[in-house]
Amino acid sequence: MYNTNMPGRNDLPTSRQLIRSTVVAMIVATLLLITTVLPAEYGIDPTGAGEVLGLTDMGRVKMALAEEMRAEKEIVAAMENAPVMSDYEVEAAQDSFASEEDVSAQEQSESALVLVDPIITKDEISIILDPGQGAEIKLTMNKGASVSYRWQSDGPVNVDVHGDPVNAPKDFYHGYGKGKNIAKSEGTITAAFDGKHGWFWRNRSDKTVKVVLETEGDYSEFKRVM
Repeated sequence: MYNTNMPGRNDLPTSRQLIRSTVVAMIVATLLLITTVLPAEYGIDPTGAGEVLGLTDMGRVKMALAEEMRAEKEIVAAMENAPVMSDYEVEAAQDSFASEEDVSAQEQSESALVLVDPIITKDEISIILDPGQGAEIKLTMNKGASVSYRWQSDGPVNVDVHGDPVNAPKDFYHGYGKGKNIAKSEGTITAAFDGKHGWFWRNRSDKTVKVVLETEGDYSEFKRVM
């Protein structure tokens, strides 16, 4: 049996050496935190080293994506919990809003949409979306009017096609379809009611994305609202 020799007192580190090693380790850890961890994870770069190493932009993108994800989850939760109304319920809600006695004539004129006779219109727009950014295009359409569309992007995006009626009730949501991580889509929207109908895109990637939308149909206004 082999017995190891116990280290002598002189072989053990002194208290001063232990304190010095601990201080050195703390200094190294603090430097790593300031120069790499904070810039890479949170976009905070007090020394400028993260910018030189290319870590600060990565941290800013992470924080922006995290914030956008929280906001998108809140929007999706609200949409999923919102009641989907039938055409009859939409018309009844519109009549109720129009007949409220506590709304002045001036407020009605400011909030009402101006809907003109439908005409065949064509439009095309290009939208640049930074990482985490969203954009929305709305067309003003009368009930029963149709528009054909085609959009494509050079990167995957999330899309929500929906409509808002005139004087929409609180928490109202009427969807025509959704897509996740797709790069193109085409089809036709037939307005379920008088109001605004269109597309909301969100760039969930870490690269800039270009979306091109083409439309043709019966609508009186083509507008980017976000």
